Amino acid sequence: MTTQWDSLLSNSGRNLRGSAVRELFKLMRPGMISFGGGMPAPETFPCEAIERVCSKVLREQGTVALQYGQTAGYIPLRDHLAEVTMAELGLHARRENVLVITGGLQADDLLPKVLVDPGDPVVVEDPTFLGALASFAPYQPRYITIPVDGEGMRVDLLAEALKKENPKFIYTIPNFHNPAGCTMSLERRQKLVALADRYGVPLLEDDPYHQLRFSGEPQPALVSLDQERLDRPAEDEAYTAGNVIYTGSFSKILSPGIRLGWVCGPTPIIEKLERAKQGVDLHTSLFIQMIAYELCQEGFFPAHIERIRELYRRRRDLMMDLIGEHFPPEATFTVPDGGLFLWVTLPPGCDTQAMMLDAIEAGVAFVPGSSFYATGGGENTMRLNFSNANEEQMPRGIALLGEVLKKHIG
Repeated sequence: MTTQWDSLLSNSGRNLRGSAVRELFKLMRPGMISFGGGMPAPETFPCEAIERVCSKVLREQGTVALQYGQTAGYIPLRDHLAEVTMAELGLHARRENVLVITGGLQADDLLPKVLVDPGDPVVVEDPTFLGALASFAPYQPRYITIPVDGEGMRVDLLAEALKKENPKFIYTIPNFHNPAGCTMSLERRQKLVALADRYGVPLLEDDPYHQLRFSGEPQPALVSLDQERLDRPAEDEAYTAGNVIYTGSFSKILSPGIRLGWVCGPTPIIEKLERAKQGVDLHTSLFIQMIAYELCQEGFFPAHIERIRELYRRRRDLMMDLIGEHFPPEATFTVPDGGLFLWVTLPPGCDTQAMMLDAIEAGVAFVPGSSFYATGGGENTMRLNFSNANEEQMPRGIALLGEVLKKHIG
């Protein structure tokens, strides 16, 4: 008798949510221009530097790099992330506050694993990162959605929701929001941290694009604002109290293929996340962690990141100019100060899911906006990635997409 797989699925299995971006990759064909995936520009990948450091790590510490490692991560890298990277954000942290993870997205699986039972409320922005929704889905949360505008999450609406609900955590992308492109204002950051403290609700601060700001004024991290209200621990001590869990990533500044990120937060929750990670992948590749640490130690990143910023600033500006030239006047879009995305809104009644099929036929791809809404909506929106297509591909791709939009809007 052939196994009837669908009949055997658990509740979690039935609630698995696929990624629209992953599905889009299946439709890609040679020569197609993609504004779909959140992919960095391949010409920014430091292949020569990684090759050099790989050789050094294998030559000097090969038997360590290729062995099992600690679940929490490579100690020198954790020390650097705590005492240098997080310190630059204004946070006092120690290695006990840091867990190295397999890509920043792993935090979106580990946190609900330790906090959420089926039906528990979780706050997400509307729209929000579709990868986070896919990670949350198996734990069957009940979503409380809070709209975003040009200044980020509508914290005034969150305040009303928290009077009625007791969510397990709040998920937010304060910098160069994926997909909406907005950055949360200082006033809203302060109010959000205050609300989390008033109601005792954890905040998951997803910040993978922090280093990719190319215009506007930097804003303080939620995790540092959270620590300001607490008694600072001694210089040699980890911090144990607070509401904010911060997630960072090497994917956008080194390469997404290495799958390397980190979580920083109060020690009680970091310890729980570490235990949860043990049963998932035991530990993140020690070899990859040692490569990243060597690059940090030799001071590789500052100049490298500056080159990425300049490239993405040019491509953002080029895409905005091309949209103004080729898109129908009814299309509006955000002007992001960093990150990888423009968020385009079309008139009510437009269906970007239907448009995508025509766009793929024409040779260009994007992600329909409805994929980013936890409880439905956004049918007239789309996300465009400006980092991956080069200066030769982008003019043709936007012109093709403009023709599709004019056809549907007309």
